[in-house]
Amino acid sequence: METNQVQIEAIIKQVLMEMQGTSNSKEGINNNQRIPNTCKAAVLTDIQKIEVKEFPIPTISEDEILVKVEGCGVCGTDLHEYKGDPFNLIPVVLGHEGTGEIVKLGKNVKIDSAGKPVKIGDKIVTSVINKAPEDAAAVDPSKSNLLEDTNVYGLLPDDEYHLNGWFGEYIVLRKNSTFFQVNDMNLNQRLLIEPAAVVIHAVERAKTTGLLKFNSTALVQGCGPIGLLLIAVLKTMGVLNIIAIDGDDQRLAMAKGLGATKILNFKNYRSTEELISAVKEITTGKGCDFAFQCTGVPQAASNIWKFVKRGGGLCEVGFFVDNGDCTINPHWDICQKEITVVGSWIYTIQDYPTTFDFLKRANEIGLPVEELITHRFSLEELNEAMEVNMRLEGIKVAYVNNR
Repeated sequence: METNQVQIEAIIKQVLMEMQGTSNSKEGINNNQRIPNTCKAAVLTDIQKIEVKEFPIPTISEDEILVKVEGCGVCGTDLHEYKGDPFNLIPVVLGHEGTGEIVKLGKNVKIDSAGKPVKIGDKIVTSVINKAPEDAAAVDPSKSNLLEDTNVYGLLPDDEYHLNGWFGEYIVLRKNSTFFQVNDMNLNQRLLIEPAAVVIHAVERAKTTGLLKFNSTALVQGCGPIGLLLIAVLKTMGVLNIIAIDGDDQRLAMAKGLGATKILNFKNYRSTEELISAVKEITTGKGCDFAFQCTGVPQAASNIWKFVKRGGGLCEVGFFVDNGDCTINPHWDICQKEITVVGSWIYTIQDYPTTFDFLKRANEIGLPVEELITHRFSLEELNEAMEVNMRLEGIKVAYVNNR
């Protein structure tokens, strides 16, 4: 059997640790599951080029966790990094919508971020990494997402561990990571937790305006995974009237299934003015009470203001990267209407328990949320997964580790 250099280095490292008596002293280990010396990870090595590489599985410290990856959703942020490296991270192991099983546990790790006891074999998801936890403790928890030193797995610079993103067979969770035990949720639900947390945070931001109520007419522009999950959240909240706007009939059909009461395909209208008229016709000539802008398209960000009634509200949740400027008219779009506007940036760890409750409730009332995952790919197929996403085929694309 051929043994490569990476495997040789891993074997030597393991033998030396065993000779020094340190291999198990700081780690809880799942003796029922053989952990290999090396594993594979998908590394973005150049623009639009992912290569599967093999790395030694490191020995974890007393404050770290080794997780066997079960799967990870492909996010729009992953796609932006794949297309152009805007974060200047290459080489990087992407993937932040991941979930997996604890196979090694540092002896200092006793509970998750909600205070639940954790053990080998638990299913978990990650939230943010607080590089300066003392700073996080000093701020309003609802604003902890705005700390400058906050990061997420899958957007970390490469280092000696390499296993820094969920697009691999294993991932190492570092000290000061926030994570949650989610044994009571199936794989599909767990793959949707991170994007659903983005949506929960956006809805919580919208609620601060006092304008989102049971009898509100809410409008969601952009029926990608975020927009569709947002429609499902509004439905579970009891919002009775939900308008969905998109240019894809398949996604609009899914929007209908998740709770939208009216769907509009903008491609069926010759101009923005015609689309505005269609929205006003649905809303007795006034416009919607509250709108969520879920695309990353500047023109859509300009249009959204026109759909909102005087005294209404707007949440911008689509621009997680800089896709360019948009044009609004301060008189007609803001002042004359007195629109209340909020932005939404990722999530806080406090949003995660609410997210779990949402996904469970959606399942209880029969919303087909899990059907959002339309494509599944192996590690070796991640270039194809990215291309499928770029072509806007399907809805939610995911990497699933079948090993």
